[in-house]
Amino acid sequence: MPEKAILMFIVLIFCTGLGAQSVPAPSPQKQNLAQYRLGAGDQVKIWALGLEEFFNDKPHRVEPGGDLDLPLAGKIHAAGMTVDELKAFLVERLAKEVLRPEVSIEIAEFGSEPVSILGAVNRPGVHQVQGRKTLAEVISLADGIKDNAGPRITISRQIENGPIPLLNAKTDPSGRFSVAQVQTKGLLTGTHPAENILICPNDVVTVPPAESVFVIGEVHKPGEVPMRDSDTLTVLQALSRAEGFGPTPAPHHSRIIRFIPGAKERQEIPVDLNKMLAGKAEDLPLRANDILVIPPNTARKVAVRALEAAVQTAVGMAIWRIP
Repeated sequence: MPEKAILMFIVLIFCTGLGAQSVPAPSPQKQNLAQYRLGAGDQVKIWALGLEEFFNDKPHRVEPGGDLDLPLAGKIHAAGMTVDELKAFLVERLAKEVLRPEVSIEIAEFGSEPVSILGAVNRPGVHQVQGRKTLAEVISLADGIKDNAGPRITISRQIENGPIPLLNAKTDPSGRFSVAQVQTKGLLTGTHPAENILICPNDVVTVPPAESVFVIGEVHKPGEVPMRDSDTLTVLQALSRAEGFGPTPAPHHSRIIRFIPGAKERQEIPVDLNKMLAGKAEDLPLRANDILVIPPNTARKVAVRALEAAVQTAVGMAIWRIP
């Protein structure tokens, strides 16, 4: 091969490689937009080669009933269609007027539509959304999520607006809604950007409050412990959130009180926290509404109280003796 040809071959490969690197991957926002289904109030711009007098920069609004009234094509029920589906339908209609019609469509404006945001958010209710918003943007309209939010967010969508574009989406038993869930923590931290989907008009976004376990007895902060990040919480995690042992615990006599639905008696599970902390016993998972009890060490408690009384007496005497 001549040297000139070899040089051109190398340049061609180099340029092709640069071109491949410079092509950006489609963003989740654009991918979601391709799946967006038109609704009442949306406006679209339509161009058709050879039919410019009918289809130009003038936007066409989807009527409240979901129809688009277009020249030459007549009324098309566009609500529930994606832009690509509307394009294919319009090409079929215009084929009667033009041989092999070439059509281009884009969304010019999104209508203001209601979205319900319920549950553990700071401002629950029905919010009017101007333009398409992502799940994170919609939640921000409700002033964000409360501290007691559960580990998952549920999205419910009318089936005529198409299925929710998430792998766990399913149709509810009534057949009227597509329902899916996303991880609260993943959405807030941005670790699962594909789950930050576009929200459709009339979607219902529910942020259920977290279920809880309870820690009582000899701990620094007894009370309710929300299960924010998952459906389970281990004994040691609950102890940590209760800020550890109090002054006189009996860790080896701890127990879990569990209420079984339908059962007449509660279940008590013995727990040796000393062994758990030493890694010699399994860190047991707790269920919602479990009660972890860390009892006091009675003998030690008596000794501590006696010491406290002696200290108070000594302090009192010292004060009395001060001239």
